[in-house]
Amino acid sequence: MTAASIRARVRAEMTDEIKTVARRHLATDGANLSLRAVARDLGMASSAVYRYFASRDELLTALIIDAYDALGDTAEASVSPGRFQDRFLSACHAVRGWALANPHEWALIYGSPVPGYQAPRDTVEPAIRVIVLIGTIVGEAAAAGEIELGEPIGGRLGEDLAYVAQQAAPGAPPQIVGSGIAAWIHLCGAVSAELFGQLNNTIEARREFFELQMRGAASIISRPV
Repeated sequence: MTAASIRARVRAEMTDEIKTVARRHLATDGANLSLRAVARDLGMASSAVYRYFASRDELLTALIIDAYDALGDTAEASVSPGRFQDRFLSACHAVRGWALANPHEWALIYGSPVPGYQAPRDTVEPAIRVIVLIGTIVGEAAAAGEIELGEPIGGRLGEDLAYVAQQAAPGAPPQIVGSGIAAWIHLCGAVSAELFGQLNNTIEARREFFELQMRGAASIISRPV
């Protein structure tokens, strides 16, 4: 092993260790990360941490990308060939399962915006992985005749959805794009409501209630507009 490869491995290991400690701070401090506090937990001088992450925002970006990718990996791995509703529900339950196992990371990417933080373009592709997955499930179901497209969407909304399709799913009808985005918003809202305590003292059968909501979302998608 060359000296350069050893340095690269050591750097990768230290980068992962810094991110691991930073994730622990998410549980206690939210997104209000302090590189100084992370360095203290690692037994390092804060100046040493800056050799790996130039700023708090750079560290936040790394954590955000990791969270989006972990969520995307989980959701994508859950979907296998089959009928539309089964595939859609599998993806939804995978997203919920990941969120319950990683509540602080979910809060980082779908909670309140971090004051003063502006996400760079590097976060866009990881951020849309689950949306693209749902759009793919919906689009393939439409191609297989499981979903009727309904009436074309015109006006400004149609233009907006056509633009999104051009960027993320070339050739997809605006109706499919709209259904995919609507399904994602429904899913994201249901998971956040559960994680952020809005079902407390009301719904105890959380998984069953989530299933009910997602079956409702699937029926709206598959119903002609």
